[in-house]
Amino acid sequence: MATLLRKIGLIRLHNRDTEDPKHHHHHRGSSSSSQQGSSSLRGKSSQKNHRQQGCASPSKESHCSSSRGNSPARHKPHKKELSKAQKKDKEKKAPPKESGKEAGPEQQPPSAPLPLLPPPPPSSSSVVPASRQAHCTQVRTRRLMKELQDIARLSDRFISVELVDESLFDWNVKLHQVDKDSVLWQDMKETGTEYILLNLTFPDNFPFAPPFMRVLSPRLENGYVLDGGAICMELLTPRGWSSAYTVEAVMRQFAASLVKGQGRICRKAGKSKKSFSRKEAEATFKSLVKTHEKYGWVTPPVSDG
Repeated sequence: MATLLRKIGLIRLHNRDTEDPKHHHHHRGSSSSSQQGSSSLRGKSSQKNHRQQGCASPSKESHCSSSRGNSPARHKPHKKELSKAQKKDKEKKAPPKESGKEAGPEQQPPSAPLPLLPPPPPSSSSVVPASRQAHCTQVRTRRLMKELQDIARLSDRFISVELVDESLFDWNVKLHQVDKDSVLWQDMKETGTEYILLNLTFPDNFPFAPPFMRVLSPRLENGYVLDGGAICMELLTPRGWSSAYTVEAVMRQFAASLVKGQGRICRKAGKSKKSFSRKEAEATFKSLVKTHEKYGWVTPPVSDG
């Protein structure tokens, strides 16, 4: 009976607790408060995680950026960075320094030039060439005066000489005679040509160097007469020249070369009236000298004329 009463009392107590609204409300409040506490704990732990991850969420990122912007210390550059930038600016503005020269004090402006010293007296080395030149002029003058006298004594009137502008060193030589059996002599008779006119200029070191000789008129073809009136003869070159050659001997050799080379007077219209030029003759002579020095010379003897 006692046990039965105890069971009935427990059942009543259980029903009272379940049916009491106050007790039920208190029980729900305790459970919600426990839930809120757990959520607050979760929020705190999530905040810690966000801070550790470097503000990964947008809201936290904006907060971090704003907090960084508010701190003035982060915008101030370091002293070392400022010094480097200033050095770069100075290097750009400063002019480039020459390599191998150390920076030193500024150079002083050049001083006034010193007065020039009087020229030294002429030495013996400068006097010797002048005396040699005077000696060469005397030798050339004496030789040419003797040449003129010898030509004036010729009995056959083979050649005659006229001085150009009364210069002893510039001659116009007239060749009056060639081989009378040659076609050139016939051309001279048919065209009324009395002589073949040549020009001879004598260098400073004559008779140790050859004269420059060229034809002036008439205009000849063949006979070793080339463009400009240049004459192809070895004895007129420094290699073939000898101081023993006289003007008369040179002119006789030239007359023989004309006949040997079948020289003729040019009768072509227009071309026959064109005169030879000295410039063209000099250029042609230099060219032929180079050619013959390479391949040799062939000069007809006087007996063949």
